Amino acid sequence: MPSNCYVPIDLGASSGRHFAALFDGQRLTLEEVYRFENAPVTFDGQKQWNLPGLWNHVQGGLSAAREKYAGRIKSIGIDTWGVDFELLGPGDELLGNPVSYRDSRTDGMLERAFAIVPREEIFAQTGLQFMQINTLYQLLAMKLSRSTLLEIAESLLMMPDLFHYMLTGVKANEMTVATTTQFFSLSTGRWTTDLLERFGLPTKILGNVIQPGTKLGPLLPHFASSTGLGNVQVVAPGSHDTASAVMGVPAAGRPGVRPKWCYISSGTWSILGVEVSKPVINDKCLALNFTNEGGVGGTTRLLKNIVGLWLVQECRRVWSLTGRTHSWEHLTQVATSAKPLTAFINPEDPVFLAPHDMPQAIRSFCHRTKQTVPNNEGAIVRCALESVALQYRQTLEALEELIGNRIDTIHIVGGGAQNRQLCQMTADACQRPVMAGPVEATVIGNALMQAIAADEIGSISQAREVVRRSFPVEEYQPQNATAWQDAYGRFLQIAPKPQV
Repeated sequence: MPSNCYVPIDLGASSGRHFAALFDGQRLTLEEVYRFENAPVTFDGQKQWNLPGLWNHVQGGLSAAREKYAGRIKSIGIDTWGVDFELLGPGDELLGNPVSYRDSRTDGMLERAFAIVPREEIFAQTGLQFMQINTLYQLLAMKLSRSTLLEIAESLLMMPDLFHYMLTGVKANEMTVATTTQFFSLSTGRWTTDLLERFGLPTKILGNVIQPGTKLGPLLPHFASSTGLGNVQVVAPGSHDTASAVMGVPAAGRPGVRPKWCYISSGTWSILGVEVSKPVINDKCLALNFTNEGGVGGTTRLLKNIVGLWLVQECRRVWSLTGRTHSWEHLTQVATSAKPLTAFINPEDPVFLAPHDMPQAIRSFCHRTKQTVPNNEGAIVRCALESVALQYRQTLEALEELIGNRIDTIHIVGGGAQNRQLCQMTADACQRPVMAGPVEATVIGNALMQAIAADEIGSISQAREVVRRSFPVEEYQPQNATAWQDAYGRFLQIAPKPQV
């Protein structure tokens, strides 16, 4: 019997991918059918997303999927990054290109917001960590600049909601991405309209909130015809990409019940967290700067964003500018040869967010903190990776303090699961076993939510059984406990724990 085909579309802030996900009732297999680059463009003084270009790619990828799997495609679902949105005006007219979270319009918005509503009150209502890129501060920036678009807007759609609307004509706000706005309450399951009113922001633009796995309807007739896909269903997965990535973690047990495992969605940036049954909103969570975001299956993702492979990626980029173009394999080799546990940086220090010269920033930090300064490429890479692993431990300990129980296993998914050196360092630093994989957890989670909507899979737990059957996982056992314990003590001297 031929496998059913689901088409998960993962739109990222730097690239997009369409996959064909084939499910035979037991196992899922993936085939990438389309990929494209994505980046904001500067238009009218703002960094905006090229919406017509993105839409062309969405259509092109679906046509590519149809060419190979015509007649077998059961549904389509889109996940994207959070916080960014589109406004629709009268007659559902799109009001320009969505502005990128990378635009400078939100500079200084946190301070201006706290002058209107105290930080503690915003957190008490939303449970979300404070980042100036959050949708709340983007809207506040529009209001303070007297944007006419905000005045005429009648609907707000987050990025995945926008593309689902363009495919089906159905306007809806999917819950997991709605929670990235900082005006949605996981505790009540509703928009915090009173919070928006205190900022003088419109509430009429907020629509119906739907859960992951909701069937939005078939493709619009003209689109069904132009792509040749016919009457294919569109399903809202965990539309925030991290929600789909966590859905794709091959962990056992019922989601949200006294978590004994945590996940690290590892890539340029890392997200470390657990699934819990209800949001954790208290002074300790605020002080530790954790966030509560919507998860699949009625769960909350209690998590923290951490700098990840960005440190090494930027070093590699800077070295390439001087003609030293290194493969990842080469950097791994030279880092392995470097002396271990010699010097560390604080990955959360603002100097590492966007330095002109990352290798020099690492050396300067070590010099400033009176440590041995890494003097070659291997030592710099090793310093960066060991520091990330130690930051994972610090974050894990804070997470355990918040949930009140020990985490036994760490699951690493995403591109960082391929970095064996970092995976072993994570096991060593945290002294917990690490299960690495799958790399494509986001598209897997997206596809499996579509399969749940199609009644091919009965639950989140069963979906994760499919992941375990379908994709290899590499296990890393902790080693060198004494050396890493000593290293952690030195790390805390330059990256102290937050005061609670």
